Parts: sequence; C-alpha cells; structure tokens
Amino acid sequence: MALEPGAVSLHRLAEGESIRRVVATGTPPEHWVFARKTTFDVAPRFSLEIQRGIVVGDYGANITPGGILDYETSEYFGLSGWKEHPLFLRRRLPPIEDVDGTVVALASRGGSHNYFHFLLDVLPRFGVFEDTMPGRRADALYVPAGTAYQRTFLELAGLDGYRIIPAANDRAVRADHLVVPSLPNRMEVAPTATVTWLRSRLPPKHLDDKPRRIYVTRGDRPNTRRLVREAELLALLEPRGFVSVNPGQLSAQEQIDVFAAAEVVVAPHGAALTNLLFVSPGTRVLELFASNYVNSCFWAITQGIPDVDHRYLMDAGASRHGPGDPMNKIQADIDLDPAAVMEAVDALLDE
Repeated sequence: MALEPGAVSLHRLAEGESIRRVVATGTPPEHWVFARKTTFDVAPRFSLEIQRGIVVGDYGANITPGGILDYETSEYFGLSGWKEHPLFLRRRLPPIEDVDGTVVALASRGGSHNYFHFLLDVLPRFGVFEDTMPGRRADALYVPAGTAYQRTFLELAGLDGYRIIPAANDRAVRADHLVVPSLPNRMEVAPTATVTWLRSRLPPKHLDDKPRRIYVTRGDRPNTRRLVREAELLALLEPRGFVSVNPGQLSAQEQIDVFAAAEVVVAPHGAALTNLLFVSPGTRVLELFASNYVNSCFWAITQGIPDVDHRYLMDAGASRHGPGDPMNKIQADIDLDPAAVMEAVDALLDE
C-alpha cells in the first residue's frame, strides 16, 4: 500500500478476536496438537481495494497494477515467504480478462477442490467484505464454482445473485476495483466471527425426519482415512440408536439438516466434519484419529457453538508423535478397537 498509495487502499475493522480456549478432552489427554491451538490472537479483519488489480489462478493470487503480489491476502500452504508462492512458478500470466466495476475476490488456497477450505476460507471472505465495506456493492465475485456443491452453497448463502466469475488455474482477471477480503480462517482456528457468519447464512430447513445419533462413514476403500473395523463398530452402535450417514451422497442442504438435527456425532477425522458448522448447541461429538495424523480444525469449529461437547480418541502409538513431528500421514487408515470406541461413546452418552 505504501508503494502504490494511489492504487491501493485498506478498509480495516478496529478490533480482532482473542481466542482463549480450554484444551480438548480426549484420549490421550491434553494432546499437543489441540493444546497449541488454545491461544491465538486473530488480527482485525480487512478488505484491500486495488484499482486495476489482478487476481490470478484458483488459489487467488492478488497483484497490484505495479506488479506486486499482496502476499497477506494470497497465502498458500507450507510457504516460508512470498518468494515461494506458486504464482512465481509460472513462466507468464494467463491472458488477462478485463472486467468493469467492482470484483470481490473470494478464491483462496485449497478452496477450489476441498470442502473444508471452500466453506471456511472462501465463502466467509464475503462476510469480511460486508463487515469492512458496508454498503459497497459488488458487481461480480471471483470464486470457485466448478462443482455442484460449490454452486449450491453460493446459492444457499445468497450469493448467486451476483455475477460469478469462476476461479480457475488458467485464469487472470483485472478489475476496475479489485476488492480482496482478508483470510477469515488463518491457521485453521475457526474464529467465532467466521463460524457465526456461516451459521447465519446457511441455516437448517428440514429436521423432523433426521436421525438424532449419527455415525459418519468414509467408506471402505483403503488409504482414505477410513475406520478399518467400521462394520464391527456399527454393529455395536446401531443398538444404541446410531444411523450411518455418508455425506457424500447428500445434497448441501441435506448435510446441513442432518448435522443440525444430530444430538450425537461419531466420526473418523475427515472433510465431512466440516458440517459440524451446523450442529445445534449442546451436541456431543466423538472424533476418531490415527495417531500419525491429528488435526484440530474440526474441534476449533465446535468452539464457536455454545455447549458443544467435543472429544477425541486416537489409535495406539500417539506417544511416538510429539511436538515438532510433521504427523503427515494424512491418508492413514484408523485402526481403533471397536470396544475402545464404544467405551468413549458410552462415556459421552452418560454425560
């Protein structure tokens, strides 16, 4: 902004959010992955307005008219600095499309292909725009829209009335006014403002015929973070009133409704738990992990919803993976003893 004062302006809220959370409950207790996310200071949200700014790719790289990448609004996974951004792996930019008016760039890293990142990183950027630039009208949105669920969520959130410019890897758009809201879910801490905005824009509609206790399956294909002994566990869960659901077979609204109606959710860690965004206050959750891949992102979501009781259970060997371990076996299947899972389920139900 200092380098191009005539082209770049900042619209910032006065305050951020100070996150102070009690460490998650589970086995093993006080696991370090959860403990390190109990404290986080969320910076004030902002929108960057760039005259004749350019947005590139499905990851949303935002460039000033002077050719400077705004790294803060263009973050990517696993980088130590702006020089490593994948934008600089390109020999040249795609052909630039000029668009009249104000374009709000919602695209962000991971949002084009990942359910979690679309819901937590892409959609809420529009809420940041609304809060930081009240009364400003967007002429178009640069946003991932290549899948049915993305288009449906845009409609459900009330954004389908805008001109949609689908974000794509081979696309570059230059707008008279490019508005880039700040990233709403940095470090996957699910700030309260982000969770609240999503819950307000994506409410449940049909709850009466939905099960009250659900087990969320990931299927039975190996190396997909499935629960290895799922059939044995289901045989124990069903007498306690649990119904197995596969969110991949449900529409976006059905996923919202199923999770909103559930009083108890048991599930292996996976993208479907993004739908914890929609659970009702007081819901009880048991999340199952392989010990060599633990992620606190779904627990963080539940911390923005009153009285949700989230617990976790890991398979054997958690003590082998201490702080600093990359724990990157992302697709590792989860091999938990069904009896151990049922002990954790019964403890959850008894509360």
